[in-house]
Amino acid sequence: VQLQAYGGGLVQAGDSLRLSCVVSGGTFSSFVMGWFRSTPGKERAFVATITGSGTMTYLPDSMKDRFTISRDNVQNTVYLEMNSLKPEDTGVYYCAADRSWTNSASRNGYSYWGQGTLVTVSS
Repeated sequence: VQLQAYGGGLVQAGDSLRLSCVVSGGTFSSFVMGWFRSTPGKERAFVATITGSGTMTYLPDSMKDRFTISRDNVQNTVYLEMNSLKPEDTGVYYCAADRSWTNSASRNGYSYWGQGTLVTVSS
C-alpha cells in the first residue's frame, strides 16, 4: 500500500488550502484514513480521520470548525480542506491508512503512511 500526499505550500493567514492523498494498492474503501501534522519538537498530532465509507468523520474540537476531511472512493483519494489557516497550522501533514477504526485518532492506529506535504502559513 502506497500513499502520496500533495497540495501543501506557502499561504497567508486566513487563506484556505486543500490537501490530497492518493492511495494505491489494496482496496481503498476498506481503509480508514487519517491526517496528522508534524511540527519541530512536537509529536505527530492527530488532525482528522474518516471511515472507509466516508459516513463518519472525527476531528479534535480545536480543528473541526476550520478543517474538513472527505474522500472519493472512486479516485482513491482522501482530502483535507483547511480554512482560515493560522501560523500555528504550519507543519508537515501526513496521511495514513489502516483497515481498522480502532485507535484511529492515534498515530499507533495506522499501518501505512505517506511521505508528508509541507504547509507553511505566514502571518
